[in-house]
Amino acid sequence: MAFNLSQKESMLLQDQQKHEELCIQKYQSYARQAQDPQLKQLFNSLAQHEQQHLNSVNQLLSGQVPNLQQGQQNQNQGQSQFTQAMNQNNNPGQVNQNDVVMCNDMLATEKYISGTYDTTIFECTNTDARQVLNHIQKEEQQHGEAIFNYLQSQGMYNVQ
Repeated sequence: MAFNLSQKESMLLQDQQKHEELCIQKYQSYARQAQDPQLKQLFNSLAQHEQQHLNSVNQLLSGQVPNLQQGQQNQNQGQSQFTQAMNQNNNPGQVNQNDVVMCNDMLATEKYISGTYDTTIFECTNTDARQVLNHIQKEEQQHGEAIFNYLQSQGMYNVQ
């Protein structure tokens, strides 16, 4: 289904496009730098999810609503990968400090991007496009949760 974007919608989606590109770059870079193989796997998986988000945003920018069914299947696969990675915690408390810094950076990035999606959702007039953006925002929150769970499993994020 094709739809027209307002100038504001287009501008906000272009911002989201840049955010997704940045996330992909950061996750890929951090995956190469991470010392913990579990964290490398997590960052690589999240980079793939961000690529899916970028593809969806690009479709929206072209006036097309992406198919959420395909994204839902990929999300379920990714969620099981996150859960599996968290259950394979081998050395809690033995995490490299650079790994912690990268996790904290990506956690802050995910929080920020989730907030920017909130603004974009409120400004979008097409209901189907809003659903796609809501879906992406939910996944961004799940990415943050996966990083939080990793940090917590390593004893590096204590909730009091």
